[in-house]
Parts: sequence; structure tokens; C-alpha cells
Amino acid sequence: MTPVSSHAPHGQSPLRTVQVLGGGNAGSSAHVRSLAAGLVARGVKVTVCAPTDAERIYDFTGVGADHVHVPRSSDPVSVAALRAVCADADLVHAHGLHASFRAALALGGRRVRTPLVVTWHDRAQAEGARAHLLRVLERRVMKAAAVVLGATSELVDGARGAGARDARLGPVALPTRPCGPAEPDDPDRRRAKTRAELGAIGRPLLIAVGSLEEHRGYDVLLDAARAWRRLDPVPLVVVAGEGPMRPQLQRRIEDEGLPVVLIGSRDDVGDLLAAADLALLPSRREARSVLAQEALPARLPLVASDAGGTPELVGDAAEIVPAGDADAFARAVVRLLDDPRRCEELRDRGVRQAATWPTEDETVAQVLSVYDELTQPTPML
Repeated sequence: MTPVSSHAPHGQSPLRTVQVLGGGNAGSSAHVRSLAAGLVARGVKVTVCAPTDAERIYDFTGVGADHVHVPRSSDPVSVAALRAVCADADLVHAHGLHASFRAALALGGRRVRTPLVVTWHDRAQAEGARAHLLRVLERRVMKAAAVVLGATSELVDGARGAGARDARLGPVALPTRPCGPAEPDDPDRRRAKTRAELGAIGRPLLIAVGSLEEHRGYDVLLDAARAWRRLDPVPLVVVAGEGPMRPQLQRRIEDEGLPVVLIGSRDDVGDLLAAADLALLPSRREARSVLAQEALPARLPLVASDAGGTPELVGDAAEIVPAGDADAFARAVVRLLDDPRRCEELRDRGVRQAATWPTEDETVAQVLSVYDELTQPTPML
């Protein structure tokens, strides 16, 4: 681990930063908590502006940050509340498009310009008039930001295309999941218990994790599952996550007799991955997949679409198929189920690939170097 160095030299005030989090997904919220913990450990003062429910789930104050409730809204009252918090900040760091837009509004018109750093975890998608609005918001944010950190190369290119003055690759490390109570069971026994609870005794267990939303590609997964009904034994597909597509997906599963079970949101994803034979990532759009980042170091072979940042993230450590191609996805799964040697090769490659990803400590160090660059006086020549 990189040695912790204080950013509060003797006789000087610590660097004061504000982290702005909006509706943010679980990945960006967990990243802000990880970043807050690392910055506080280095002597940086951190205030997290986020809705109260985010504080309740991610406990920013538990890692030494201050928390201020700011609603998920760009109305004048919310922007004024954010402006008040940012008044004494040396730097503001916003996460996601909507939080960044609110931060840009809050910092606008100030006589002393406070640097704004934006981390782009994913790119919002929409159609019609809403798509036009999102592009307008993007351009506004890119113009206001001193530095944009994109979680993938694709996002960096998108930021530059939207007018960012300075866009850089800033991969976001996957925060370590909190450990639950110690289990007396050994790993093999726990794996067998999990498989039994899911109904995967004597049959392959395939796991997908993520919100039940259109861009996750679960309709493609169900299309592929039709082909797996012909296998003996028939694999069981378990999908962990919640979202607006649940009724539609459940109806298809029942009407078509698919070997798929929707188990809702879970806090034991580590156990699910340890029990599975393959991980499935059929997304149509993906930035830096959490599932991929958990599956590879867990030595779980992965079948994934070539969407977004996934090929860059996994390299040659997964079976990659064209996004939206259910037949190709189905065939890739069947090949792996029939090829233990290829699965073992992917397990080894996955561990090696995961070792190339930045750690939480390295992510904090990179962000802090950007902060220093933007806040430290330029030396006189």
C-alpha cells in the first residue's frame, strides 16, 4: 500500500473537498465512500453532498467524512444548498452527469473559481427529446469541468467529443465488499449449501448480477436460455438484481418455461459467485462492469458481450461475444460447459487480468494527484 501522506502541513489548513453524489448507482456511491475513506486517511477534509438515503446505506460519516443532505434535484433550493456547502471548498468533485450539472450550477458566477473535477462512471442514455437534453447537459458539464475522469477509454473519448478541456482515463477500483459474520463452514460446504438453496443440485449454475433494466440485455439472456433447455442436465440461470423489467422478464420465464430464476437484490453476491460454474454478462451497454471485476479474481469463467468498456476491462480472460447476439451467447456458454480445460485457462487468465486493475489505494492516489495539480500554486519561474 502507498504510504499515507498528510495534506495538512504544519500551520496550514487541510485541503477542503466536496464530493457531490446525485441519484448515482451503487458503483458510484461505493466509489465515493472508498474515495472519502482514502482522502480522510491522507489528511483531506471531505464533505459528501448526497441524499440522506445514500448516507444511510454507504455511511460516509463512518469513514470520517461530513455528510450534508442535498436532494436529487436541480431546483433553485437544492442548488442553493449545494452552493452554500461549496462556498469554502478548495475543490469540488462530482460523480455522474446529474450531480455534475448541479455542481456546475452551484459553482457558476463565483468570483473566485473553484476547480470542478467530474468522474464519469457511465454515460446516460435516452431517446427523442430526452436524449437531446442529456447531450445539452453533457456539454454544459464538460465546459465547466477543469478535469474529467472517465472510468473507461470509451467514456474519455465521449467526454472529449462533448467538449471536455481535459479528459483522462481514471479507472475506478472496485471497493472491497464488507465482510459479514464469520462462517464456521468451509468453502466447499458453503458452496454446496448455496447451490442447494438455489435448486442447482446436479446441474450447472449460471449467475448474472445487475439491475433489471433494458440495457442489461436480460432479454438476450432469456433468448439464449431457450437453447439451454435441450442440454442434459439443464443449466439453472440465476439473476440477482431488481428493476423495472422484472414483470416482463418473469412473464417470459413462465410463459416459455425457461430455466431462469429471478432472486432479487442480494447481499451475498460473493457466495453466489463462489457457488456458480459460469458468470454471464449480456449487457448492451456497460462501462466498468462490477460483475466482471468480481468474477475474474474469484476464478469464475465469464461469458460477456463486447459492449462498452468490457473488452478493455477483461482482455483475453473471458469469452466475448457480439452484444445482442443471443445465438452467439448461447453457443459460448455451451462450449464452456463442455470444455473444463478452457474454463481452467480462463480462471488463470482472470486472476492475472485482475492483478492489472488499480487498487482502491492507487485510485485514491491518482485522484489526489489531480487535486494537487488543480489546487497547488504554480511555482514562479
